[in-house]
Amino acid sequence: MLFVISGPSGVGKSTVLRRLIDEVPNLSFAVSHTTRPPRAGEVDGRDYHFVPDAEFARLAGEGAFVEWAFVHGHRYGTSRAAVRPGSSGDLLIEVDIQGAAALRKEIPDAVSIFIEPPRFAELATRIAGRGREARDQIEKRLRTARAEISRAASYDHRIVNDDLVRTVRELASLITSARS
Repeated sequence: MLFVISGPSGVGKSTVLRRLIDEVPNLSFAVSHTTRPPRAGEVDGRDYHFVPDAEFARLAGEGAFVEWAFVHGHRYGTSRAAVRPGSSGDLLIEVDIQGAAALRKEIPDAVSIFIEPPRFAELATRIAGRGREARDQIEKRLRTARAEISRAASYDHRIVNDDLVRTVRELASLITSARS
């Protein structure tokens, strides 16, 4: 099965998914490609395949991606190879709302899950608190987040990330239910 996970920047998707992988058997993470530089602690091939823009463009031109989009000034994409059925169990993939829509068209039985913040003000505090972006970039992310949250109803499931342990438990339960 393919589980497509989306949510606004700063909602905690990466943290939730890392914990989920540790707790749910036969679940792996489909690693996406991106042209953005790695952040502190990110590892090429584990968090993303970090590639130069020219290589990304070449791969896109060859049809290597099942979906790809520009997000916050960088390209992100899911390779066809990353979502091929294999022996490693079910797959989790983290994509933006554009990518989720494309994946659901390409793989209609994918289960889509939107992770929401408990309150928009808390999301703004989280994004600003990371200290990675200038004020204009923070504002851009918040505008994007508002648009993404407004489309959350198009997903199969929605989970509010107000408590990490509860969120992971709820997501694990949802996956177990979908599997059966």
